[in-house]
Amino acid sequence: MDIAFIMLLVLSLLLFPNGICKSLATGPPVVNIGSILQFDSTTGGVAAVAIHTAVEDINSDPTVLNGTTLKVQIKDTNCFDGFLGMVQALQFMETDVIALIGPQCSTISHIISYVANELRVPLMSFASDATLSSIQFPFFVRTGPSDLYQMAAVAEVVDYNHWKIVTAIYIDNVYGRNGIAALDDALTLKRCKISYKVGFPSNAKRSDLINLLVSVSSMESRVIILHTGTEPGLKLFSMAHQLNMMGNGYVWIATDWLSAYLDANSSVPVETISGLQGVLTLRPHIPNSKMKSNLVSKWSTQSKKYNYSDVCINTYGFYVYDSVWAVAHALDAFFDDGGRISFSNDLHDGTGGTLHLEAMSIFDMGNKLLEKIRKVNFSGLSGQVQFDAVGNLLHPAYDIINVIGNGMRTIGFWSNYSGLLSTVSPEALDSKPPNTSLANQHLYDVIWPGETAQRPRGWVFPSNAKQLKIGVPNRFSFKEIVTVDNATGSMKGYCIDVFTQALALLPYPVSYKFVPFGNGTENPNYDKLVQMIESNEFDAAIGDIAITMRRTVTFDFTQPFIETGLVILAPVKEHITSSWAFLQPFSLEMWCVTGLFFLIVGVVIWILEHRINDDFRGSVCQQIITIFWFSFSTLFFAHRENTMSTLGRGVLIIWLFVVLIIVSSYTASLTSILTVQQLDTSIKGIEDLKNSNDPIGFQVGSFAQDYMVKELNISRSRLRALGSPQEYAEALKIGPKEGGVMAIVDERPYVELFLSSYCKIAVAGTDFTSRGWGFAFPRDSPLQVDLSTAILSLSENGELQRIHAKWLNTGECTTDNSELVDSNQLRLESFLGLFLICGVACVLALLLYFGIMLCKYLRHEPWKSLRRFISFVHGKEPPKNKERRSMSLPGSSTPTTPMSSHSSLDMERPARPVRNGSIIDMES
Repeated sequence: MDIAFIMLLVLSLLLFPNGICKSLATGPPVVNIGSILQFDSTTGGVAAVAIHTAVEDINSDPTVLNGTTLKVQIKDTNCFDGFLGMVQALQFMETDVIALIGPQCSTISHIISYVANELRVPLMSFASDATLSSIQFPFFVRTGPSDLYQMAAVAEVVDYNHWKIVTAIYIDNVYGRNGIAALDDALTLKRCKISYKVGFPSNAKRSDLINLLVSVSSMESRVIILHTGTEPGLKLFSMAHQLNMMGNGYVWIATDWLSAYLDANSSVPVETISGLQGVLTLRPHIPNSKMKSNLVSKWSTQSKKYNYSDVCINTYGFYVYDSVWAVAHALDAFFDDGGRISFSNDLHDGTGGTLHLEAMSIFDMGNKLLEKIRKVNFSGLSGQVQFDAVGNLLHPAYDIINVIGNGMRTIGFWSNYSGLLSTVSPEALDSKPPNTSLANQHLYDVIWPGETAQRPRGWVFPSNAKQLKIGVPNRFSFKEIVTVDNATGSMKGYCIDVFTQALALLPYPVSYKFVPFGNGTENPNYDKLVQMIESNEFDAAIGDIAITMRRTVTFDFTQPFIETGLVILAPVKEHITSSWAFLQPFSLEMWCVTGLFFLIVGVVIWILEHRINDDFRGSVCQQIITIFWFSFSTLFFAHRENTMSTLGRGVLIIWLFVVLIIVSSYTASLTSILTVQQLDTSIKGIEDLKNSNDPIGFQVGSFAQDYMVKELNISRSRLRALGSPQEYAEALKIGPKEGGVMAIVDERPYVELFLSSYCKIAVAGTDFTSRGWGFAFPRDSPLQVDLSTAILSLSENGELQRIHAKWLNTGECTTDNSELVDSNQLRLESFLGLFLICGVACVLALLLYFGIMLCKYLRHEPWKSLRRFISFVHGKEPPKNKERRSMSLPGSSTPTTPMSSHSSLDMERPARPVRNGSIIDMES
């Protein structure tokens, strides 16, 4: 009997090893977990029902815990009274529980996390405080999304709507302060900021809250982020509605406390919902699933069972439900791995026992259970439950919700996987490779406060705002740009008109005053002007301020209202046409190469035609004359010698094409020289300035000085500061040898004004930089964005051009008379391609020709010497065979001897010159 039992046991182990092991690893009959909640809060009520429901489902599921019953002990605590709440939580830690669900509030979570570390009890918390971390608290396990992700979603909404500043209202506790700190960091990454933030205690009086809202309404930002609890948040919305702060122009974004409240309450009072119209809020995203539907369908029964009949499920209910299941799955793995539940009293306070720590017990195998919890991976109601390396849920996501009418409308989603806003569900995006392109961002239309679909601007000038101090350069020269009117003391000029006209297009009034910068006796330093914005001495700076890369690092500039660039001013003189003007179109190199190619082509044609064409034979003198005559007569297409060889005709066609181009270019250039007034200067462009050692002028206060030194590597010792158009003209007139300058580098608008009065100076070359003038503002100034839009409107409606014509119109000496007409000769570089083609054609023709001649020569006799080969090539080509057939002479019965191989005879004996013929034969 015993032998049979043993054999049966061995057989069972072999056939069902997993089942036997699990049976042997069965845990204790009962396992206790705890929970710390605030029963009288919305989240606390939902969490309590979710915990009880999860425990029921686990205990009724035979596949989980293998017969062990899970029991939960829930402790009510006070989240708003920090001290009382901590004492209640610490008392609860005297019970022997292997895991804790909660607490729901961040203040108590911080305290309990310290205790959980010492007692080795995993803390399954759905508190969203971003500073709670498993790095500091190893036994802290976050089972809900962190405020780090929620604030990243809020920042993305702010950036998506092109708002740059926001106001933050928060409850002044750990949860509120840390949440706003996370928001500040997230906004900074988007180049946005919190311009004003204000906190309030949980027990704040109504009068205090009203004063808080009044202060917020007087601020610049109209985008208000509300990060509080349910009760104080609803109070603030009600008061804001009474203060008309829920109307047009305002933007309210509430964190997930609002969506949790609206989801958990089936019937929201009319006065409450009416004060929430147009508000945006966030909700942790819960994907649709059959498990979710099952829990929702039985929620009503469960909530009545546990005396929360007026509470509906919200997202926190799903996270709490999954938290209990995560503990159950971890316990399964814990027991399967040989874990056992035991507690010991090893706490020592070091004070002689006055703290009575013996009431608390350490969970001996808490580390092992924590390890199993961090490794759980299952499909829960909130999605896939799986933790990353730092103990956060993978791929957190949020719904973006707009409160409309009696309910809420989802306008899009934010997912940490992509970091972008989208109308596509996060679970659909998670299955695809991440696409972080901002072009993919999209939300559905929003109904904003005031029942408008038009997106609010997000800011206004505050009612208590001081006048803007705007720095304006007090120029000494070129006063058409901007200057002080001595009669009235006000500022006037081109830049002033552009600014005031743009300001008139803004949909709100702007209070400002101009503050002249500079003494008026010389042009001010523009770098110092814009730096006074950074030091808060000026709120903005307008004028002829060049937008440079170095300045844009610190300041924001409007859209450029005029395009500028650095140009070179140089003295010019009229070019006098000489008797040898016909030589000027070509440079010396061009003349030499052109003449050389005439000779080369003549020689090549002679070589190709000499053997078969009588026009290219004769005495040595005649052949040299023929070469020169033929080559140069092609210049006028007047050559009378016919070309008979195919190679010769090919070379000639290419050469005639080259001649056609050269003659056409020469004619056009000579016509220009003889008919158009020429201005000549020794400076052709910026390279001439860099390669010289002569002084260069620049305008006082201009960025041109730094540009030439830092970008062009021109020595600062060569630069001369000039303060007025008169100094420009005088310095250019006397020249560098007499203490003047070789050229002046300045911006195009100043140059146009200068050339309208000084006509014997011209622009050398073209603009070598491309810049513009703009108005400077502090970083992220909303006024900069609106003024840029206004400047574009001025450009489109023609007002900008009218202002330009009013102040910057040129006089009698127009730019047409002062622009430098380029008198450069036609250089060899422009025709190298043509000469290359012709040269290659000549070389190929000669190679083919000598190849053919070599083949003919070898058919008659083997190679003997180069001299005999040259004689063969030089000889006259015999007539064709068909013309050399045998024939009888008339009147004779004797047939003539066939003309055969006369060429071989010619090679063996010297031929006498035929003076009355066109051919001269000789051996060498």
